Amino acid sequence: MRILVVVQGNYGTRKVDNIRKHAPLDWTVEVFQAPRSLPLIIDDPEDFLPKELPKVDLLLSLGESSAAAQLIPAIARLSGARAVIAPIDNTAWLPPGLKNQLRRELAALGVASVFPKPFCTLTEDSYGYRRSAEHYENELIASFAKHFGKPELSIKVNAETKRIETVEVVRDATCGSTRFVAQGLIGVSVEEAEFEAGMLHHHYPCLASMAREWIDDRLEDTLMHVAGYIVRDEVERQVKPFKKPPQYITPEGRLERGDGGLGREDTPG
Repeated sequence: MRILVVVQGNYGTRKVDNIRKHAPLDWTVEVFQAPRSLPLIIDDPEDFLPKELPKVDLLLSLGESSAAAQLIPAIARLSGARAVIAPIDNTAWLPPGLKNQLRRELAALGVASVFPKPFCTLTEDSYGYRRSAEHYENELIASFAKHFGKPELSIKVNAETKRIETVEVVRDATCGSTRFVAQGLIGVSVEEAEFEAGMLHHHYPCLASMAREWIDDRLEDTLMHVAGYIVRDEVERQVKPFKKPPQYITPEGRLERGDGGLGREDTPG
């Protein structure tokens, strides 16, 4: 697969570096460095683009301004891209109205598009967090999402010590944070793994926005926190079979385990 990545600064550059380091050998990753200084409204995109761009299958837009996002349809047309991934890790860079406009313009060009918010919600058939999730069908985007997008791990736990022995990254966040979290979890107790995953993600650090906003119709939070929840939930899913079941106090004062068994205070004597 041939990919063209649009970058403006460190946010995009770090993702390009991680993609190139861990992408399948048959991928070709080209980079277009968009101007750092652009007018707020782009009337003629060609004024800010070269006459030619590499011919590619997929366009990945990692600009850091709404002006750079306005260049996406023209870049797709110049490069011949048949699909576009334009993640929203900062809503100021790609606000809802502009996203809808880009989707319409790209559809008119016959170009498929997805706008994962945040980027690490992208899977092979959907994107978006919880109630904001959207379904899509596109082989090129799915091929990318098989390797980069929503964190997916395979964790091996020592059954006796209940500590993590190995962590395989099945799908990395595009920025590389999943691999960083995976390395830091080796030797960690399953009881502490979820908390430690969240701390490791924060220390990477994630470059998603820290501005509070509505993620869906029920959740108001920051995109950085959402990214942390995603990797933390994946770790929790993997270690849950090895954790002690929670204990609850019944109205009668008896202690019961979360697996439905009797606690010590329930044992007949």
